[in-house]
Amino acid sequence: MELFVQLLVLLCLLALGWVAGGLNERRHLRSLAEREQDYADVIISDLKSFPNVTAHQRPPRLVIAEVVIAADYLKAFLASFRRFFGGELRSYRTLMERGRREAILRLVEQARVQGYNALANLRVESADIGGNAQRRGMPMVCVIAYATAYHAEPPAPRF
Repeated sequence: MELFVQLLVLLCLLALGWVAGGLNERRHLRSLAEREQDYADVIISDLKSFPNVTAHQRPPRLVIAEVVIAADYLKAFLASFRRFFGGELRSYRTLMERGRREAILRLVEQARVQGYNALANLRVESADIGGNAQRRGMPMVCVIAYATAYHAEPPAPRF
């Protein structure tokens, strides 16, 4: 009977972790989507230079944004099973996607605050800082995004 109670408590805690972690992740993804809609007018490119730069505006400037994001314990626990049996670790893929999107949004927000409306030469770097590459520790990633911020004129309408 005592074993049954312990197993029930463990299952309840796992279910609570699953629900809370899923809600938190979905809330963050929804926030990212809303913020991306707000900054849809900012032009982002990975080209080294930007074609519509106006010389009379402020000079180009380097902007940098950094994000550290981690998975919850339940996802790390479940990913260890997936790693054992093989297959794609989807929880880590969503972790990297969330980190990349958040870093780019922070970069765009920083450029917008400084009065720029275009980013060129966008680069995104990431590093495992949780020790997960050595199969120990918590899945945690640092994402750094950097780009050159410009003030670009909108393209002339074509008739």
